[in-house]
Amino acid sequence: QVVKLAAPDVHYLPDKPKANRRKIALIGAGGIVEYHLNNYRELGLNVVAISNRDAEKANKLAQQFYPEAEGYRDYREILAREDIEIVDVAIPVKPRMEIIEECLKAGKHVLSQKPFCDNLNEGRRLHHLAEQKKLKLAVNHNGRWAPHFSYMRNAIQQGLIGEVVSVDFSLQWDQTWVAGIETFEQMRHLILYDFAVHWFDILCSFIPYTEAKEVIATVAHLPSQKYAPTALASVIVRYQKALATMSFNAHTTQGERDITTVVGTKGTLRSQGPGLNEQTTMELYTEQGEVEIPLEGDWFSNGFQGTMCELLNAIEEERSPSNDSASSLEGLSLCFAAVESANTRKPIVPGEVVSVLP
Repeated sequence: QVVKLAAPDVHYLPDKPKANRRKIALIGAGGIVEYHLNNYRELGLNVVAISNRDAEKANKLAQQFYPEAEGYRDYREILAREDIEIVDVAIPVKPRMEIIEECLKAGKHVLSQKPFCDNLNEGRRLHHLAEQKKLKLAVNHNGRWAPHFSYMRNAIQQGLIGEVVSVDFSLQWDQTWVAGIETFEQMRHLILYDFAVHWFDILCSFIPYTEAKEVIATVAHLPSQKYAPTALASVIVRYQKALATMSFNAHTTQGERDITTVVGTKGTLRSQGPGLNEQTTMELYTEQGEVEIPLEGDWFSNGFQGTMCELLNAIEEERSPSNDSASSLEGLSLCFAAVESANTRKPIVPGEVVSVLP
């Protein structure tokens, strides 16, 4: 007979900021910025400026979410404002590196869009610059605060399932909306680089990156694909005492499914749903029994709130944010190794590949 356990006390929702009136600016006005602004408004955060090369787009977003915020064409006007403390840099990775450096030199704390960098050495340089300036440089790895991933991360840290021995990510979802969008169409490893970077980052929060020994990855292109990048990808990450697998099919137009299973020496955690934003329960299995735990929230709300809340709280508490740039480099090391493995069809040691072309 199955014993039904009481739900353990696992804190997984983002900690609301202790001080929410610090002035924030955004650089960039692309589609993803609406998620940032909507969640910042929900939290009552103080966004005072938005910049974009198309000033009309910046002003339109300001009117929609923060009518009193100023719209700018040149981000340097934001950096010149002494009242702004935090800059959310939400633009593509290539021009972002230079802008992050300018933000830090202007004395601003920074939240960087992901992937943080396309060169690990450049990422380390910016991390050290932030340290020298006594500023916080965090990365918008919002997946860490997706309810199911956040629950798993915190449950593992609490020792609920013992030492992790295997992690399996299985995703079949419809990514055909990218068809015709030049930025995505030109990215050969759209799935491994732009999408799976979240999963590599999450994996590093489940199993210490220092234990990773090699990464093996392969990709495949479907003849019937609606977009140019390869839609299928599989990854194996071998650790000292564990194994992780990732299976991605980004061209599943019917029957989407997203399953994550983490097996430990004392138990198993599993979450599943029709999509990454629809994970409503957590399954926990131990020798003592099992329980199905309802989860509150969703990725697109809690995730974007969590990254900025963690940065704000780190500033207030004078500590490093858990999503700082150094932690981001660990997941990127796995990601770059996977891309290189897919290109060369060879196992790659994490950290050996400093830069890749996506």
